[in-house]
Amino acid sequence: MKKTFYVTTPIYYPSGKWHLGSAYTTVLADSVARFMRLSGYDVFFLTGTDEHGMKIQKAAEQCGLPPKKYVDGIVDNLKELWRQMNIDYSKFIRTTDSEHIAAVEKIFTKLYEKGDIYKSEYEGWYCVPCESFWTDSQAADGCCPDCGRKVTRSKEESYFFRLSKYSDRLLKLYSDNPDFLLPTSRVNEMINNFIKPGLNDLAVSRTSFSWGIPVPFDKKHVIYVWIDALSNYITALGYGADQTLYNKYWPADIHLMAKEIVRFHSIIWPAILMALDIPLPKKVYGHGWLMMGGDKLSKSKSGNALKDVIDPFVLIKRYGADALRYVLIKDGPYAGDTPYTNDTLISAINSDLANDLGNLLSRSTAMITQYFDGKVPQPQGYNQLDEELITMAQSLYEKLLDYAKCGDMPSVATQVFALIRRANKYIDQTTPWILSKTEEGRARLKTVLYVLAET
Repeated sequence: MKKTFYVTTPIYYPSGKWHLGSAYTTVLADSVARFMRLSGYDVFFLTGTDEHGMKIQKAAEQCGLPPKKYVDGIVDNLKELWRQMNIDYSKFIRTTDSEHIAAVEKIFTKLYEKGDIYKSEYEGWYCVPCESFWTDSQAADGCCPDCGRKVTRSKEESYFFRLSKYSDRLLKLYSDNPDFLLPTSRVNEMINNFIKPGLNDLAVSRTSFSWGIPVPFDKKHVIYVWIDALSNYITALGYGADQTLYNKYWPADIHLMAKEIVRFHSIIWPAILMALDIPLPKKVYGHGWLMMGGDKLSKSKSGNALKDVIDPFVLIKRYGADALRYVLIKDGPYAGDTPYTNDTLISAINSDLANDLGNLLSRSTAMITQYFDGKVPQPQGYNQLDEELITMAQSLYEKLLDYAKCGDMPSVATQVFALIRRANKYIDQTTPWILSKTEEGRARLKTVLYVLAET
């Protein structure tokens, strides 16, 4: 049986126009999925949309539409973007899917019956865009610590998840599994900024809006984002219903996301899984942000004068999906925040794709066509120069597999293009155009062009 590999993106919030930042994580995950499929793995690649909450309800009201109809149009637009970007996902989950709703109701009820969810009252600072509550110390300047927008004072009855109960188990998780959260710089941030100062129990229901999954045993409450959205990674596999896919693919091999939601995936999500007695994902990776003029790309920017620069639909039409995908993987914010300009995009297309890869392909195929009627010749024995290139090519795969398992596709691209550049140098070193002029040289030429074709 094939080994399985389960890779996910976060589920995206359909509250505005999509931009390159939205596309980055999905292209990254799709590239991982494609590499692992080529490596013989049985891959499940999940993406989707998180469609409930106050922000969606308000936006729909402003448009005079029911919330579901409002998000349907935005979700269709996202699916069309993924189609144009050649995203080959296994499943697209929506939190409005009936199967997801039924599973979330079961999860919430199970946690309540175990005593990990209880009813109380919450008062704190609330950020509508992030759908997050903050304490006085966290929102000391009156702004959300995550997005910087103004927060408002909110007080309401709520059900709470006993997050504080899992502090010690979370610390042990990080201690026992140093590669659980990557890059490792994020580990200290989670431990020192959130866990060690003391985790507060988490409000997991709301009464101030109605657009959400009702709490099964208390209909005036709707289930909040933490349990609704985060549970998608298991509900998409049939958890709580037909668990064939769940039994096959869970735990996830890697959750990929931008760094601003790492806290939810590396603290809240593991704690929920611990409470449910479910195995934890193997890896969580929080990449950086695509930056424009010192600011993070956001949905608000996608509607302004920068639209043509960061609108992926425009860029696909102008440069092609493969070129855009390559540049996002090569120069995207995998390890840290990365500035983006169209000059970077054009430079990579011209230098890497046209000059390096395109030149290698055109030179190699042209010489095989010219000298051997388009048929790849058989090698006539290898010398040291050949062996160097062969060894470089043959040793590449295991390195790439290790990178791909961690979601590190930028390193995959770097290694692949190092081989491409070495092969171009090999052409200059072996001078096939000179070898073609003599009978002895043509024997050597067969080996050179065979090695190039294989590379």
